[in-house]
Amino acid sequence: MDDLQKDILTGDEYNLVQASSRKRFANYIIDLIIFYLLFIVFGIILALLNPSAVDSLNDNSLGFNLIDRIVSLFLFAIYMGTIEAITKGRSIGKYITGTKAVNNDGSLISISTAFKRGFSRAVPFEPFSALGSPSLPWHDKWTDTYVIDIKQSGL
Repeated sequence: MDDLQKDILTGDEYNLVQASSRKRFANYIIDLIIFYLLFIVFGIILALLNPSAVDSLNDNSLGFNLIDRIVSLFLFAIYMGTIEAITKGRSIGKYITGTKAVNNDGSLISISTAFKRGFSRAVPFEPFSALGSPSLPWHDKWTDTYVIDIKQSGL
């Protein structure tokens, strides 16, 4: 059986227990809310400092909406990569739910792995890859990582 498909992986001193689909979904929702709150705060600051910059964003053409989505995905990828790089595999959502991203062997993720995970999230329809039990989204498969439940793993 593939390491990603095991619910429990045995280490030398502890068992790494993969986080539940519910916790993974909660991580995603929390991180998305935090990202958009930061995005809104940044927009307010930009509007206060340079109101003409905000006026140029009011174009509602189809091309702008597509560009807006692409830029948002890119910024979310940078945000997630940065947070997971700084905290060695944790995001705000992961702190709240008590989970952590680790390499398949249980070791801490590197900065490059954190950014690979972040940019893997920018692939269209990637959130749908997390559906199922156990939750195995593309950003885990492509980076040889998975998310563990810290408390159940005894860490």
